[in-house]
Amino acid sequence: MTKFDIELVGKVGSMALVNGEHDDIDYNIISRISRQLKPGVVWITSGATEIGRLDYIKRNGSELEGDVNQVKADYAAQGQSILMDNYRRYMDSRFSLRQILVEHYHFNDEAKKKHLADILLRCPAQGAIPIINYNDPVSDEEVRKMEIKALRSIHSKVVECVDNDETASQIALLVKPRYLIIMTSADGIYTDKNNSATLVRNISGKDVYELIDNIEHYQNYCDGASRAGANGARAKLEYIKEPVKNGTTVFIANSKHLINDIISGAAPSTKIGL
Repeated sequence: MTKFDIELVGKVGSMALVNGEHDDIDYNIISRISRQLKPGVVWITSGATEIGRLDYIKRNGSELEGDVNQVKADYAAQGQSILMDNYRRYMDSRFSLRQILVEHYHFNDEAKKKHLADILLRCPAQGAIPIINYNDPVSDEEVRKMEIKALRSIHSKVVECVDNDETASQIALLVKPRYLIIMTSADGIYTDKNNSATLVRNISGKDVYELIDNIEHYQNYCDGASRAGANGARAKLEYIKEPVKNGTTVFIANSKHLINDIISGAAPSTKIGL
């Protein structure tokens, strides 16, 4: 009996789904990803807020003004249906698509965690592919902060789900996949982000303790993020520490590459695991 419950958890970032040159969805990327999805895969997608923003501008000729959190919620609500429609459009028609929106409390309450895990683990046998996103349209930032503060007064470790990198790692802890792939607009982790030759191809160790030490070593080379609100490569490496302790192999890779090529090593990436 395998120690892994499913084959793959994958996540794609917002900027990896957007064509910056044309200020639109990168249909090549989203169609390529969608065609690779199959039962046994749990997919976490960012992009709703940015795609909603671009769609709003197209329809109205300008951006929304007002409270930042309200604007974000409005864009996310507009972009969510567009995002799901495109995954469905390009996905193999034999498979069901199931949208699951999560918030921090789904990972900080044992009953909710079990309920979420059960939903995800039923999907492979039912020929379904769950696509997960953080529930930005109804998530109020001030309320979230108060709830997190209250949880910290009770628990020493609290999941915030500040971005979908953290969400993906938390999902990986729930369903114990063989692989976790975090897709970005870069090929992986670099010791010098301005020099492509410094791509770190492999982070490993003789045991889990050395592996974590080596992950922390490469965190020292990470700074900055690709966009406002993102937490960057350092946070990605922090979030994936717990999944690799479970035996999951993690890849940080460019969304332009095929999943099978990333796993096989045919595409450049940073591979992390024992």
